[in-house]
Amino acid sequence: MTDVRSRTHAQAVDAAIELFTRKGYEQTTVEEIADAAQVSRATFFRRFRSKEDVVFADHELLLDEVVVMLAATRPVPDAAGNLVPDPSVDPYLEVCRAARLVFDHHVGQRETSLARHGLLQQVPALRDRELVTTHRYERAFTAYLRDALPPDARRSTASIAFAASVVAVHNALLRRWLRDPEQDLRPQLEEAFAELRRAAAGRFTADDPAGAPARGAGTADRRRVVVTVVDAGANAADVADDVARAVRDALG
Repeated sequence: MTDVRSRTHAQAVDAAIELFTRKGYEQTTVEEIADAAQVSRATFFRRFRSKEDVVFADHELLLDEVVVMLAATRPVPDAAGNLVPDPSVDPYLEVCRAARLVFDHHVGQRETSLARHGLLQQVPALRDRELVTTHRYERAFTAYLRDALPPDARRSTASIAFAASVVAVHNALLRRWLRDPEQDLRPQLEEAFAELRRAAAGRFTADDPAGAPARGAGTADRRRVVVTVVDAGANAADVADDVARAVRDALG
């Protein structure tokens, strides 16, 4: 992120969240946000399309940073136009590094993250927008893995599964941190990501004709099914934690 662009976005995000929390989301006007962020109304609309967008403006920059980070290890087409993965690059590890960047952003912007979390509990429309933002990270991870993993009939499925797993684990631990920001959950995040990488590597090589075990008893043992039954009215954050825990237990 450029310093000027990130500073402007940070000011707008902080100003919007503070106003929404103090005055209410519906009661706060764009003009008030622009004044608090020290930008004109025209500048506000050039950078942010709506009040809803400004709450997640820092994530627009962060997503750009994630894409650039992954692009550094994305395979380059050969003379025939085919993508040739670099054997020295672990695509699963690169995705985990990108997800850690997002986690560290939240923890590093503690006051903003906590205030935004509190605001999301009050405004349903913002929770929907958060889901859209989460899905964009997942799509970026999936697109990268589809290019970076070795060519294989299962590459597309493996990419989708791993990207979704990383996002789910990241979000579960982030919500746990938001409920108790004094705790250091980075070691648990690292451990969970390592478990996901081991499981993904095992699935990818299970049918590898170049010497890995063939499909059969050994492969079947690696497969786990996690079924979730959710009570109506259950707390979404608690459900996410329970699902992430069940996945980790199943993979273990």
